[in-house]
Amino acid sequence: MVTAATHTNFCIRNDNWSTFLHCGETKKLDSTRFASPLIRTEKYLILLLPQLCSIIFWSRTLLNKTMKKQFFSPIFILLLLLLLIHEHGKHGQILAQDDYIKIAGGQFILGGSSFYINGFNAYWFMIFGSDPSRKDKVSTAFKEAIDHGLTVARIWAFSDGGGTEALQYSPGSYNENIFQGLDFVISEAKKYGVRLILSLVNNHNDFGGKKQYVEWGRSKGQSLASDDDFFRNEVVKGLYKNHIKAVLTRKNTISGVIYKDDPTIMAWELMNEPRTPTDLSGKTIQDWISEMASYLKSIDSKHLLEVGLEGFYGSDPKKRSINPNSQLIGTDFIANNQVADIDFATVHSYPDAWLSGQSDAAQLTFLKNWVNAHIQDAQNILRKPVLFAEFGKSTKDPGFSVSQRDAVFDVVYSAVFSSAVSGGAAAGGLYWQFLTEGMDSNRDGYEVIFSEGDSTANLITQQSQKLSKTRKLYYKV
Repeated sequence: MVTAATHTNFCIRNDNWSTFLHCGETKKLDSTRFASPLIRTEKYLILLLPQLCSIIFWSRTLLNKTMKKQFFSPIFILLLLLLLIHEHGKHGQILAQDDYIKIAGGQFILGGSSFYINGFNAYWFMIFGSDPSRKDKVSTAFKEAIDHGLTVARIWAFSDGGGTEALQYSPGSYNENIFQGLDFVISEAKKYGVRLILSLVNNHNDFGGKKQYVEWGRSKGQSLASDDDFFRNEVVKGLYKNHIKAVLTRKNTISGVIYKDDPTIMAWELMNEPRTPTDLSGKTIQDWISEMASYLKSIDSKHLLEVGLEGFYGSDPKKRSINPNSQLIGTDFIANNQVADIDFATVHSYPDAWLSGQSDAAQLTFLKNWVNAHIQDAQNILRKPVLFAEFGKSTKDPGFSVSQRDAVFDVVYSAVFSSAVSGGAAAGGLYWQFLTEGMDSNRDGYEVIFSEGDSTANLITQQSQKLSKTRKLYYKV
C-alpha cells in the first residue's frame, strides 16, 4: 500500500524570456487521486483573479510608498499567485477529472500537464456492474486500483448476441439492465478518479464479436462468405455504426451525462484486436478504419479514438521482421495509425502466446525489440502517443514463475518510463488483467490480484509512483 500523495514537478516559465524562473516540487494531497495531475491553470487564474485584485486594492490603500514598490514587484505578485494556486489545489476546488484528456506535442495532456498512464484491463466491469450480487467487485476494483496508483481502465462496451448477459441481443435492441451496468461503471470511475477506454466490438467470438454481426447480416438476406465481411459488407457496417451511435449517445441513468459528453471516458476503441486473415494486404482494414473513425468523430469530436491494434506491421520487409515469426494478420501499425481521425496508437504484447515453445530469454529479447520498435515508430513516424494496451504472462505456461512474469512487466514498464522521462511517445501501459479476490471463475492465467501480495503487484505500484513524478506542469507568466 502506498500513500495517496501526488508529487508533480512544475516549472514557472516566462515565454518572453524563454527561461525558467523557478523549478520545484509541490504536493497535492487527495486520497482518491493518487496520480491525478493538477488542475487547469487558466481555470485557476479566472477563479483567483478576484482574490488577487482584492489583495492588491487593500495593499495600495494601506501600504506606504516604499512598501508598495516592494510589494508590487513582479516576483512578489508571482509568488502570491502561486500561493493562492497551491491553496486552492490543496482543497480541490477544481478537479482535473472535469477535463478531457487531449494530445499535444505527441503526448497525452490533462489539465495542462503531461498525463502518463499506468492502468489495467477489466473486460468484466459492465457485466458485473449490472448484477446486484457482483457489482461490489467493480467498486472494490476501483478502490484497489487507486490505492496502487492506477489511472486508466480499458473495458468492454459490447456484448453481442443471445443470453442474459448480452448488451445488444439483436441489431439495435439493447438489454437496459446491462446498459445500466455500464452506467454504473462509468459513474464509479468518475467517483474514484479513474479514466476509461471503451472498446466497441470484438474481433474474436467472445461476447459475440464480428461473427455475430455477420450472422445478423445473413439474417437480413446478405450473402456473406467470411466473418471478415464484417469489414466489407455495407449492411453489416451499418449495424456496427448503429451500435457506435447507441453507445456514444447513451444518457447515463446515474449521472445524467451523455457518454459523448463525459470526460470520465478517455477514449473510444473501434475494435479489440482487428484481424483479416482473408486479406493480408491490409486494404480491407485500412478502409474500414478510415470509414468508422470518420463516422465516430462525426458524433463525438471531444474524445480520443484508437483502433485497438495489436501492433503487427504490414508487408514492408523491414517492419514485417519485427512481427512475431514475421506473421501478417491484415493490419499495419504504421498505415492504420496514420488515419487522420485516429489519435493514438496501441500495442498488445504476449510473447508467451506468440512464441510458445521458445525460451523465456528468447521471448524477452523479442519483447524488448517489439516494444522499442513501436515507441520509435510512434515518435518518429506517427508522431502520436503509443499505449501498450495489453501485456502479461500466463500462469498456465509450463514452468511459470512470478519472477518470469515480473520480467515481462519490467520490460514494458522500463521502456515506458525511459521514454516518458525523455519526452518520448510511450504514454503508458495497461496490463491484462485486473481481478479482485474471490473471482476464480474469471481467472485466465494472466490475472494479477493485489490481495495475493506477490512481487508483480509491487512492480505495478512502483511504476505508478515513477510515472507520477515525471509529470511536468508549466505555469505561463
